Amino acid sequence: MDEKTRMSDQEQAEIRLEHAKLKLDHSDFDAAIAAMQAMGCDVLQIQRMKKKKLAIKDRLKDIEAKIIPDIIA
Repeated sequence: MDEKTRMSDQEQAEIRLEHAKLKLDHSDFDAAIAAMQAMGCDVLQIQRMKKKKLAIKDRLKDIEAKIIPDIIA
């Protein structure tokens, strides 16, 4: 890997920190959605929460792709 494509230690640390925060957010949304469903909240509100949770999951996958690049054997 050449110098231009390799991330600095600082960039890797920032990405890993963002990844950790997003994992926590994803878990929080999961708990909130479960609580909303248990309380019988509005279905539209629950769907909005699920959509936000999915967006977080997509962002997590993007970050994981940066952290662990695909290696073609």
